[in-house]
Amino acid sequence: MIIDEAQNLTRHEIKTIITRIGENTKIILTGDIEQIDNIYVNETSNGLAHAVEKFKEYKIAGHITFRKGERSELATLASKVL
Repeated sequence: MIIDEAQNLTRHEIKTIITRIGENTKIILTGDIEQIDNIYVNETSNGLAHAVEKFKEYKIAGHITFRKGERSELATLASKVL
């Protein structure tokens, strides 16, 4: 199961999704905490950041951070300045 734009989810929403995952199901959360569109969460309180922080010590989970944006130069700049 792939959950895209997970940075726009709240902690409660991410918990709701993850706690309903069935046996042998893999879940992938994707998102960019610099591109949050939900006014009720920020870079530290969003569901993606929360899941990464809570699962980081468990072998069942993994986390990858990409250092470079794959969109246009304009999109990368806009995510930083807007």
